[in-house]
Amino acid sequence: MTDNGSQELLSRIDRTKLPRHIAIIMDGNGRWARQRHLPRIEGHRAGAKAVRDTVEACVELGIEVLTLYAFSAENWKRPISEVMALMGMLVEYLQKELKTLEENNIRLITIGRTQELPFPAQEALKFTINKTKNNKGLILNLALNYGGQIEILDAVLRIVQDIQNKKLSPKDLTASVFNNYLYTAGLPDLDLMIRTSGEMRVSNFLLWQLAYAEIYVTPVLWPDFRRQHLYEALLDFQKRERRFGRVEGDNYDG
Repeated sequence: MTDNGSQELLSRIDRTKLPRHIAIIMDGNGRWARQRHLPRIEGHRAGAKAVRDTVEACVELGIEVLTLYAFSAENWKRPISEVMALMGMLVEYLQKELKTLEENNIRLITIGRTQELPFPAQEALKFTINKTKNNKGLILNLALNYGGQIEILDAVLRIVQDIQNKKLSPKDLTASVFNNYLYTAGLPDLDLMIRTSGEMRVSNFLLWQLAYAEIYVTPVLWPDFRRQHLYEALLDFQKRERRFGRVEGDNYDG
């Protein structure tokens, strides 16, 4: 799509009805590379450009949180050469993009068992998180060594521990309290989940948080995803009536 087409889409977006929290399953890097007879890692490298364009678009729109599914707990099953290349790319990305993060007031955070990542990746993450911790703009949330089932299990284990230590009573456990034990505690509720590559599954991503989120699936492979595709997802989001279990047309909030 031309820049004019992208601008036309942008002009149709209602800035008063934007999602606070967008999450993206960045799928299709491998297929993108295979279609071009390239190594899979080249698909991941191309995907980094999509990350940059999407982050910039979210900053310009004033989105509060962008969560990217960067490395799942299941991704360790991939060939070790690909896994190590991905970890190297993560370190490279953080080093290259730190200046951009700071200039655009972006705060980096992570969710997942990042303590199990290779040491260089852990150190690069800690450094970047610390350098951007006071930024007040977009929160860029990277899901690394993340799995939705593991997140819920970790929350349950922490709740059990707090009950045993008399910090929490079972009778006080509600959905709201449970939220505070998730990796995403303190973040706005998830409003929109985007999946690229056309696959119709959530791939163990933000299982609890997806309860009332809108889901948008595009056939575009992640390396080809650009801001116009984000705009299309936002326009689709703004057409939907979010009822949260209420009857259609009912604005009752109780």
